[in-house]
Amino acid sequence: MARLETTQRPEDIDPLDCDVLFFTGGHGVMWDFPDSPGLQTLTRAVWERGGIVAAVCHGYCALLNTRLTTGRLLVMDRMLTGFSWAEEVLAGVAGRMPYNAEAEMRRRGAVYLKGLLPFGPYVVADGLLVTGQNPGSAKATARKVTALLDKVA
Repeated sequence: MARLETTQRPEDIDPLDCDVLFFTGGHGVMWDFPDSPGLQTLTRAVWERGGIVAAVCHGYCALLNTRLTTGRLLVMDRMLTGFSWAEEVLAGVAGRMPYNAEAEMRRRGAVYLKGLLPFGPYVVADGLLVTGQNPGSAKATARKVTALLDKVA
């Protein structure tokens, strides 16, 4: 609990101190991440200075409404993945979700990709945007981010 009480807010983080932003998942982020001005500002700043932006599972919801300084959505015309609607249905929770994240990404112009088998590891890298489809993709996503970090650092 002490760590939770001292967690920095996105507004308190200097984007110059971040080489990578890594958004983790969990269904709760579907409500918390998409409309967070602090996360959007931090993501834009890290992205526009050439940092890596990564997400796994529902963490990609942080990218839904992030706009670059040009006004263009960060996800537009970019390949990515995240928890699929089929996985929501198979998990038995689709009816409790506030929206279909996969469909919302496509609606924003993202090129949403997913693995052949639900819940299997699947990672998509589009330049410095790295996304993993589900919890089983976390390790492979982190490895891809590490490999990219070695190249850009």
